[in-house]
Amino acid sequence: MLETYDLSLLVEPLLSWYPSHARVLPWREEPTPYHVWVSEIMLQQTRVEAVKPFYARFMEALPNAQALAECETDRLLKLWEGLGYYNRVRNMQIAAQTIMSDYGGVIPADYEELLKLKGIGHYTAAAISSIAYNRPAAAVDGNVLRIIMRATEDESDIAKQTVKTKVEEALRPVIPRGRAGMFTQAMMELGATVCVPNGEPLCGECPWRELCLSHAHGTTSRIPVKAKAKARRLEKKTVLIIRDGDRVLLQKRPDHGLLAGMYEFPYLEGYSTEKKVLDFVKKQGLLPIRIQKLPDAKHIFSHVEWQMRGYAVLVEEPRAESGFLFVEPETSEEQYAIPAAYAAYSRYMNIRIGQEKFLE
Repeated sequence: MLETYDLSLLVEPLLSWYPSHARVLPWREEPTPYHVWVSEIMLQQTRVEAVKPFYARFMEALPNAQALAECETDRLLKLWEGLGYYNRVRNMQIAAQTIMSDYGGVIPADYEELLKLKGIGHYTAAAISSIAYNRPAAAVDGNVLRIIMRATEDESDIAKQTVKTKVEEALRPVIPRGRAGMFTQAMMELGATVCVPNGEPLCGECPWRELCLSHAHGTTSRIPVKAKAKARRLEKKTVLIIRDGDRVLLQKRPDHGLLAGMYEFPYLEGYSTEKKVLDFVKKQGLLPIRIQKLPDAKHIFSHVEWQMRGYAVLVEEPRAESGFLFVEPETSEEQYAIPAAYAAYSRYMNIRIGQEKFLE
């Protein structure tokens, strides 16, 4: 159990192991507060290898808090395209604006001050404070929760905020002064590469193998304990690729809610027949010439699953009503942020969105 385990025993074996096992990552090369902040937000629910090209693109375009604060919204969303959870980058911009107005353009080092910034929670605040400023803050994410719960053989439900808080409080006193940043990154690394989230942990490679109670008692397969999440809500929709020659019709989503302010293909709620699709197209002031059924697709968000049916509709005499716009594929790829949820249908306008851009 966490309460009875001496966590200080874990510190030196971990710090001795880390230097020769740390991966080379772009945000580690120069761990400034801004670099740590951006990388940690990007890495939430996204794999390290997938994040690398997005991070490079983002840093090239917005190299500091001032550039982020001043970035135009459509460009900002385009830079984030493919990472999902677009409210995160919106919140980052609000936080950057606060940093410029209230902190003289300097990201604060103090954990409590960081928590005042929009979109920065306990984990991100602790990561910035410890990694960038070497302050003793306990950054507890899924990787850290897993390795601590296994080492202490604690079967508390890690889905509960109270358990995460308990781990933060237990770690804070044992963080080595002057080596807080290394300690934080070493715990992250151990959880990401050895005491892995999926499959059996690589206990033979672990610096804690002689100290880990779960390893000693053969309980790594059931720890950590996490309550099942609620079932996702299913939403059925019919996605329309409406083309006028090479141009494709897009519409902008509302400035609030899921995928706020992004651009998407027109759609109908539920699964629609060809007749309903054609009736909808005509109501938009368009003259359909040909309609073609496209493959079904789905996209999973954290709490919602879209189940999509697609149609391609060729039209003439484009007179789309307000809210719609016909765009060239090249213009869309450069200017309009289309959610990765529509990746299965973006190929029909000859563009790549999100992670597809970085695949050969």
